[in-house]
Amino acid sequence: MALTMSKKLNNGVEIPVLGLGVYESAGATREAVRDAIEIGYRHIDTAKFYGNESDVYKGILDSGIDRSEVFVTTKIWNDDMRAHNQREVIEQSMKNLGGIDMLLIHWPVKDEFVETWKIMEEYYKRGDIRVIGVSNFHKTHMEELLKSAEITPACNQIELHPYLSQVELVDYNNSLDIATECWGPLARGKIFEDETLKDIAKKYDKSISQLVVRWEIQRGLITIPKSVKRTRIAENADVFDFEISTEDMKLIDGLNENKRMIESADPDNFNF
Repeated sequence: MALTMSKKLNNGVEIPVLGLGVYESAGATREAVRDAIEIGYRHIDTAKFYGNESDVYKGILDSGIDRSEVFVTTKIWNDDMRAHNQREVIEQSMKNLGGIDMLLIHWPVKDEFVETWKIMEEYYKRGDIRVIGVSNFHKTHMEELLKSAEITPACNQIELHPYLSQVELVDYNNSLDIATECWGPLARGKIFEDETLKDIAKKYDKSISQLVVRWEIQRGLITIPKSVKRTRIAENADVFDFEISTEDMKLIDGLNENKRMIESADPDNFNF
């Protein structure tokens, strides 16, 4: 049975609010994607940089579900922007994945992301790609992009978890009708050691990961927790049968430290 809760993007396309992330899934990607789809996921998030686009497609085929029923996101990598290989990698990703539902700029590479966006707009206007958006964009990056963009990004995928709640950036995205999607939504496992989260999760008879995924969804966000274990993939999806109280939402909000799990993954200061 499909997990059907979705969010309407600014171009009218519906995206499932819960997806499977496949970063660093290595040789387990194909099986994880198949398992996720069998469990009910209809949203998979990959990237050219991950090196597993073809395995994502194979996992979809293995599931027996038609490709058109699965929303697949990929991203244009930094070095490909610098080398001006955008069209070639878009074409290759389309082949690897049996089509692209959403294409994102992976990081705001200085002096390159505006040109990249123009190329993405071409593919969108032709109908080759259903949705175009960005990833790791701060307000300053978005403002620069919007000076020349004909199409407003539909989504901004950013690092977001209880220790980096990104309230101001989410509010900014919302002001432009840009959906916010969370990468690293479980804070690379740090949440499992948090006593506050343990106490709140116990109250709802849920796991900590379920609590945090639900916190993100209740904030109106899209989230893509990653796992290659079928039990964990299923666990992360079991979040639609409870609601976190306003008081407990605020307690989770209060865990914010504006802390990135990888210091080098700062959109204003990255060297990759």
